[in-house]
Order: sequence, then C-alpha cells, then structure tokens
Amino acid sequence: MKLPHLIPTIFASALLLSVVNCKPSNDGSTTESSPLLKMMEKNIQPPIAAKKPKELSTLGHTRMDNYYWLNDRDNPEVIDYLNAENLYLDTMMSHTKAFREKLYDEMVGRIKQTDMSVPYKDNGYFYITRYEEGQEYPIHSRRKGSMDSPEEIMLDVNQLAKGYDYYAVAGRSVSPDNELLVYGEDTLSRRIYTLKIKNLKTGELLPDVIPNTSGGATWAADNKTFFYTTKEATLREYRIWKHVIGTPVSDDKLIFEENDETYSAFVYKTKSKKYIVIGSSSTLSQEYRVLKADNPDGQFKVFQPRVRDLEYDIEHYGEIWYVRTNKDAKNFRLMKTPESATGVEHWTEVIPHRDDVLLQGIDVFKDFLVLSERKAGITQLRVIPNQGKEHYIGFGENAYVASTSTNPEFDTEILRLNYQSMTTPSTTYDYNMNTHEKTLLKQQEVLGGFNTSDYKSERIMVRVRDGVEVPVSIVYHKDTPLDGTSPCLIYGYGSYGISMDPNFSLTRLSLLNRGFVFAIAHIRGGEEMGRQWYEDGKLLKKKNTFTDFIDCGRYLTANKYADPKKLYAMGGSAGGLLMGAVNNMAPEMWGGIIAAVPLLT
Repeated sequence: MKLPHLIPTIFASALLLSVVNCKPSNDGSTTESSPLLKMMEKNIQPPIAAKKPKELSTLGHTRMDNYYWLNDRDNPEVIDYLNAENLYLDTMMSHTKAFREKLYDEMVGRIKQTDMSVPYKDNGYFYITRYEEGQEYPIHSRRKGSMDSPEEIMLDVNQLAKGYDYYAVAGRSVSPDNELLVYGEDTLSRRIYTLKIKNLKTGELLPDVIPNTSGGATWAADNKTFFYTTKEATLREYRIWKHVIGTPVSDDKLIFEENDETYSAFVYKTKSKKYIVIGSSSTLSQEYRVLKADNPDGQFKVFQPRVRDLEYDIEHYGEIWYVRTNKDAKNFRLMKTPESATGVEHWTEVIPHRDDVLLQGIDVFKDFLVLSERKAGITQLRVIPNQGKEHYIGFGENAYVASTSTNPEFDTEILRLNYQSMTTPSTTYDYNMNTHEKTLLKQQEVLGGFNTSDYKSERIMVRVRDGVEVPVSIVYHKDTPLDGTSPCLIYGYGSYGISMDPNFSLTRLSLLNRGFVFAIAHIRGGEEMGRQWYEDGKLLKKKNTFTDFIDCGRYLTANKYADPKKLYAMGGSAGGLLMGAVNNMAPEMWGGIIAAVPLLT
C-alpha cells in the first residue's frame, strides 16, 4: 500500500527525533553531534534558485518578482532546480533513511488495510466505500434496500488507476432515478477533474466527457440534466454550466460566471431536493441563486444580493428558508424567511446571537433542527425538536471533536454523527434524537496494540501577555514525565478563522510513544472562541497570533510540560507564516521549527 500523504509526517518525525537525540550540555551547546549536525558541519550547500527579475503590475502598482520563472512547471530549468532540491533533501536526511523506513512501516502498520466505511442510506440505497488488503485505492459500491442485498460495485478505483502514476476520484453523484453516476477523475494531482458518466445498469461509460471541472455534479430532477463548475487558470472555481445527457459538451450552457476574483462559485442541491443552489463566496460576503430542481431550464433567482461584510448561508425546509447569518450578529444567528420573499428585509429571528457561542451550522430534519455551536473552543451539537424539549448531546470529555456526518435522509429521528478526541480514534454513532440513545457503528481500528488508556489529554487555558486566555490542548503517553525533561512539539495555525480541533492522529502516536508531549495552541486568528477570536488575529491585530503562540510555548516550559531545550514548533501553509514570525521574535525558544509548505511572502 502506497501512502504518500505520510511522507511529510515521516520526514518531520525523523528530523525531530534525530535532533532530540543530541546531548546538550549545561550551557546549551551540543557535546555529541547528531548525524544531522555532522552533515551540517560538512558545509553541504543547498541549491540556489536563479534570480530572474520580472515586473508585475496590478492596480497601478508595479513590483519585481525574482522567482516568477518558477511558475513554469514544464520548463526544464525549473525541473532541474526541483531535482536539485530533492537531491539536497535526500543528502541532508540520509542519516535518517533507516529510521524513516521504520517509521513508515510503523505508521502503515497501524492502518487496517481491509476496511469499510459505515454505510449510509440515500434514496433507497446503502452506499459503502471499502478497501481491500494490498490495494491502494477504494472500491465504491451500494446495496439496494438493505445491507443483505447483493453488492453493486459502482467504481473500483484500483482498476481505474492502472497505468497512472497518480489517480483520484471525486464528486460522485447519482441521478435521482439511481441509474447514472457522474464522477470526477484527476490524473495530474492538481485537483482538476474530468467528469465522466457511468450507466449503473449496464456498466458502460457514456461518451459525455467534461474536462477542467471541480469534480462534482448536481442533478436536476429530470435525470438527464446536471450542473457543474469549471476553473480558471489559477484554479479558482468561477463558472457554472448546465449539461444534458447525450448532447455535445460544446453545447453546454453557461449559467453563471463569477467575475469578481475575490469570490469562488459552487453549486449544490438542498437536502429537501426541491432546489438547485448556486453559491458565490468570498471571505466576508456570500450570495446565492436558487432554482427549483424540477425546472432546470428556468432562471435562477438571486436569494439576497451580496453586500460587503454580510455573510449568510441557506437551507430549505417546507415552505421556508433557514438563514444562518452574521447580520447584526458577530457570532451568527439563525433566521427564517418565506420561499416567496428571500431578501434580508424579510428575515425573522429563530435563534438569537450570543456573545459566547458561535453558530457554525445547521442540519435540518422533518421533526428536528440540529445546531453545531462552538463554545469555549469546543463544538457542541444541540438538538431542537419541533415538539418537546431541546437538549445538547453529551460525550463525557472536555476536549473533543464532534460533528454531524452524512445525513441525506430528511424524515428520520436518527442523526449520524462523528466523534473523536486526542486519545479516542474517530468514532461514528447513530443518535436517536427522541430517546437520546447513541448506537456505536464504528470506531477507527488502530492496529499494533493501541490502547486509549495509555494516553492522557488535557485542556488548559493560558493567560497571555494582554490578559486573554488562550486554550491549549495537550496529549502525551501516560508514562511520559511532566517534570520539565520531556520533548514537546507545539502546533499552531491561527489564520482565516479556521479552527484547529483536538483530533486523533495515527501518525502522532509515533511521537507520543517516544516520549513527546504534543500541544495545539488555539491562538487568535482561528475561530475557536468565536468570530471575535478571528478578528483579533488578523490585519493590524495579526501580531496577537504570534505572541499568543510564543506565550503558550513559554507556559509549557514554565509548567514542566516541556524541556526548555527540547521545545519544537510546527505550522503549515498560513501556519508557516506563524513559524517565520515566532522564529524571528523568539529564536531562543525553539529547539527546531517545522514550517510545512509555508506561506512566508
């Protein structure tokens, strides 16, 4: 089984553990060089990218980009430079080769290779994704009516992937009559998908082939029309098209084009199956267009025109729309509006704004409304019946991740939900919203003798320099001493309002089992503590993101969670910006820093 997604984790783990094996003296110098330091002492020089100045002008402003030439992925000079970088990496990490192979085998050894997803029911069929021993890719199948019915293999991705160095399937969508499947195929690893259509009765592929899409399709009610999204050169999704089965793709009609480069477009069908929705979204504003699914040739109607700083999303129910919005509600509130009058002036309140609770999302059922609410950094699931008393679903831990799962059925009292924590593997339950009973359907199986009781997790609040309390989630092996001698890896992100949840990780066990403490600093810039948490870590307040992380690291060493000489920091993408900042602001703190695909410009 090839698991390329493990490679960055393996490199990071091997590097951390090799550095930890250095023997520091009392003054902080290294008395016995690690193999890595010995390599560095040889003064092996990294490849240097050539500077080729190029002027770029935007909105009347001209800047010079010395490395714009690296955008040309087909340029032999670019390929030569990347090969040189890879050779340098292999050289510098050569001392960890045997250890990396050991880590890879260890991580893969925890994964159950013959596995199956929890089936979910939709439109009369149970849908399953499963893996077979020794196979790299999934098999997507279904069973009609019950799990005792014969299996119908929809896509065996192992067969489809033959002959390709890379292959991925995305956006599987079955027609309302259950006879046709649209799926996206990516053979380049760029998330540019070619749509293909399979007749599930005969197994044949239809001649309709649509390139350059986002991978998904949304069916109208007529079983022959679907809508899809295409991308521009920057991979922004910006055009919505309509295709009719059996007609030339060149005849597809452009339904919507998002001309504002700060917005991306998408299309979906409401859970009620009544409406097709075209969405257009930017960081601080959304706009939707709706059309009845049984009228695919009709005109989409704007739900509420975009207004800067007005955020909203919609869900259909009966003869009304539910609207989750930040209108006069920093942490969002829930509104409703009639089908016939969807403008903001017609919205009336259902759930009011709360200063200490972020309303993240809703799931609509015939007799229930389920709210996903984040309070004190943790997502809680709140069940509101049409008749009777509302309640929150309890899980018995103070730091966890809970979310609603695949719930396509509308008329049901059963809520499918997911749960995990830093010590509990991903777990799927069916929850009876009337009786409040949970039925365990599946828990991720961890091979190799894993026992959740061998690990401990904590949730602490760290008071940072301006008096704000920042949550920190911590996990470690029960035998790891918390006496100031243990190595610690602290992770952070703090950007775009994206929350870092205290989830479970198979690969992280390799660190924990070797005595590492692992911590997540839920710093400002995310949305763990509500919308204000995000706003207090952006723009002119972005420095809070960096100082929060530094202060959380200092707390860990001061309170003996970490050896001050063995405190390591990690962040990826926008979290790479965080790594660059904390390295410059407090270089003395870190034994090492892992900046994964860092955004440092």
